[in-house]
Amino acid sequence: MNRFARLATRVLAVPLGLVCLEPAGEAAGVLPECWPPETRPDPAVLECCRRVAEDGRPLFLSRAGDGTAAFSFAGVPLVGSSGELLGVLAVMDGDLRVWSEDEVQDLSDLAAACSAQARMRVRSEIGRQAREAAEDAAVAAEGETTRVHELLNRSELLLQASEDLADTRGLDDVRQRVGDLVSGDLKPARVDLLLVRQGMLHPVLSPVDGDVPHVSAPEQFALGSPWPVARAVRENRMVVVAGPQSAADTASDTVRGTMASPGFDALNLHTAACLPLRGTHGVLGALVLGWDTPHEIDLDERAVLTTLAGYTAQAVERALHLDDRVTAASQLQRAMLTDLPDAPGLELAALYRPAARDDMVGGDWYDAYPLPRVPGSGATGALALTVGDITGHDMRAAALMGQVRSMLRQADHDHPGEGPEQALGALERACRRLDLPASGTAVHAHIRPEAEGHWQLRWSNAGHPSPLLLTPDGAVESLTQHDVLLHHALPPRPRTCGSRSLPPGSTLLLYTDGLVEERGADIDENVERLTQELAAAPPGIRLHALLRSLLDTIGPREAQDDTVLFAVRVPAP
Repeated sequence: MNRFARLATRVLAVPLGLVCLEPAGEAAGVLPECWPPETRPDPAVLECCRRVAEDGRPLFLSRAGDGTAAFSFAGVPLVGSSGELLGVLAVMDGDLRVWSEDEVQDLSDLAAACSAQARMRVRSEIGRQAREAAEDAAVAAEGETTRVHELLNRSELLLQASEDLADTRGLDDVRQRVGDLVSGDLKPARVDLLLVRQGMLHPVLSPVDGDVPHVSAPEQFALGSPWPVARAVRENRMVVVAGPQSAADTASDTVRGTMASPGFDALNLHTAACLPLRGTHGVLGALVLGWDTPHEIDLDERAVLTTLAGYTAQAVERALHLDDRVTAASQLQRAMLTDLPDAPGLELAALYRPAARDDMVGGDWYDAYPLPRVPGSGATGALALTVGDITGHDMRAAALMGQVRSMLRQADHDHPGEGPEQALGALERACRRLDLPASGTAVHAHIRPEAEGHWQLRWSNAGHPSPLLLTPDGAVESLTQHDVLLHHALPPRPRTCGSRSLPPGSTLLLYTDGLVEERGADIDENVERLTQELAAAPPGIRLHALLRSLLDTIGPREAQDDTVLFAVRVPAP
């Protein structure tokens, strides 16, 4: 529940969020970072939650005056499978605001996913009760040991499914966990997950048994095709596929043949069950289990498979919703990463790797652009180079990064001939005047051509990891000069600027802390390893290959943060 409250605060850009579960007034989902320690939520917020619970309708309001503090509230009821009230998803802002249509839709979408999670909790309780009933039956029915053992196993399967599928992060995770769940008791030879998209079925395949050959299915096939799995989705009911010698029943939903979908075409499978995945607004797709020996699907197993498909559908629905949000945020972030400009006399390369967790986007960026020509000077070809990291791992951080990047570009173009420290100072002053809550670190540099193929580098470091300079003789120098980080609460102060001449054969490496920070590891040791790897780079290696090698060698296996590497080389003669 806390995850949905936290996601709501990020999507709607509000400071406070909670999920109230019935009975009204129990703030089970209050975020620790939203409310002061040892205090309850504002009574006015709980009163609004009670109104949403009593009326059973969404509530979006802004209230000012009347002797109480002004605030804005938005709440949507959480409903069960039969329309019963399960709780309320709500957010609050201490300032007055007008809720837009997009914000209303966003909170309603999150409430739908949160309702599915709450319904899954109810199903988990049903599974627990079923297990207890089966255990009681084991004691009472001495002569049915085998039967009771099966009931226990299947109750255990459903209980495990309710727990495992409640914490999935994406479609691949859902697919993998379903395969792991059914491999123990039901023992199918193959498990397929198919989703409906624009009238087509798209398979997401995962063989359960490692000895079963993986056969690729077509990328998609029509929902109106005669395949049994398509029929299960169209008719919203289970369809069993049985071979001629199968002991499976001959009910009206059983068809003869051995192929449930194109993915089964080249496999020697005998029995399959095609289960529709019922979502909140329609059938999402199908879950298909196949056995390579005759397999009887009795009434009890049908009930188990139907319940398992229900858990899977809720996990898929939640994953699709969160994937849409994460995709939008990732596309926003990637859209703001720069296409490197042509730079005669220089080689440029950049590499960006997102965090290992798909639901994390951040404010890491790199930038390179031509500097304006200095009035009265005929010199051309100067470039600005930047690598930075805005604090945060959400869509807000990515949006702030885009604003900061644009403002820094503007600062350079508004102050031709001045150094990078002046541009950083102008950025800080603009953020302060515009009340833009941007904080983070950055290295901003200017590089200009000099005589005999040399380039002059001037840089200003705002609390960022020190750039590394590989000199023509193979030595690596850390450019350690730096100032304090960027923070909207710190008063602007003069920034310093370092300067170096880069002869032909020099390589400058800028990077963000995601490259060298790893839980349980010493960051200084990782920086030292990075220095050694850069010094050992083969002469003449292409820059992009160098960056990929450094990331693969030094970067964490399970990155908890975005990573940027940016290299500039002055080619040797």
